[in-house]
Amino acid sequence: MKADRCVVLFLIILVFILPLSGRSQRKIVLNMPHYDEQLLHYGFALALNQLFVTIKPVENLSSLKFSGSSEIPDITPAPEQARVLSISCKPDMGFTVSILGDLRIGNHFNLRFIPSFIYGSTAILYTIEELNMNPSTMKIDTIIESITKEIPSTYINFPLEIKFKAVRYNNFRPYLMVGAQYSLDLSSNAKKRAEPGQVQFKQSDFYLAGGVGCDLYNEWFKLGIELKMMYGLNDKLAHKGTIYTETISNLQSKIFQLSVTFE
Repeated sequence: MKADRCVVLFLIILVFILPLSGRSQRKIVLNMPHYDEQLLHYGFALALNQLFVTIKPVENLSSLKFSGSSEIPDITPAPEQARVLSISCKPDMGFTVSILGDLRIGNHFNLRFIPSFIYGSTAILYTIEELNMNPSTMKIDTIIESITKEIPSTYINFPLEIKFKAVRYNNFRPYLMVGAQYSLDLSSNAKKRAEPGQVQFKQSDFYLAGGVGCDLYNEWFKLGIELKMMYGLNDKLAHKGTIYTETISNLQSKIFQLSVTFE
């Protein structure tokens, strides 16, 4: 599922929920009318996520050649030389579990701290050309091979966000949010990830985040639906001197997340 599909899914959910909210609005029955006057409240969130990476290859990608088992660690039989023709990303679905603390700082602004556990994975796809000298023809034979490197990640995120809320309309209130977060990847030091040929991410990163959502006030709790995008600021790739890492000059993480909050 791509990011635009997440947006479509978000809009579909709103289409189904707004008519239900509209029936209560026609009755002019306010659920939890004084909820937003609370100074501090708590909740939790469940979400689906998709982990992306933005890959910037080195400028001389097509002319950069590698040789030896240390630079080409897991292609057997080992070619005399090899080069990378293209690099791309294939994201996969994951999930997020969060706890939420919300501090009221005005009629339209809230400060939120949302420690989160994020699990997901990213696959990096390499198209590699293997070069070998043919002794009978004294010409170079080439083989094109596709190699996928799966990189699972388990993040603990510490986001701090500002939530800007529009005027409440009966039991519906849309909002925008911006924020920043520190992220710690618990999978980055796993032993299996340190094997030759494995692609490894650095342990920590900083993200900027932005999103849109809406709050729906029920009789006993507030339900929120939110679509959020998080953009990593640092080079996430751990460079190990192999054909898989030295062909990338910069790799930055992106996380798209569709969540439901209960407060």
